[in-house]
Amino acid sequence: MAQRVGGKRRKTRHLTRKPVERRGKISIRKMLQDLNPGDKVLLKMESAVQKGLYFRRFHGKTGTVQGKRGHAYLVKITDGRKEKLLVVGAVHLKKLRG
Repeated sequence: MAQRVGGKRRKTRHLTRKPVERRGKISIRKMLQDLNPGDKVLLKMESAVQKGLYFRRFHGKTGTVQGKRGHAYLVKITDGRKEKLLVVGAVHLKKLRG
């Protein structure tokens, strides 16, 4: 019987690639950003940091912050018709205005 090959980051070469102008050190502001419950956020992978990363299917989706768990945030998104709760590190979130 054949075994499944690959892990969580399989086939993400293009998805996690940064443009040239965004390469280099990560802003400390992004790591220490403070989000409140009810804030709208965009899931945007920071490929230099693997900790607190979500599954690749959710890349580019928007969600709402439900709370905090340790240093990470609980983010509720809709995947099709289902609502899902993700535990995501702050560096992978971008706060939306509005």
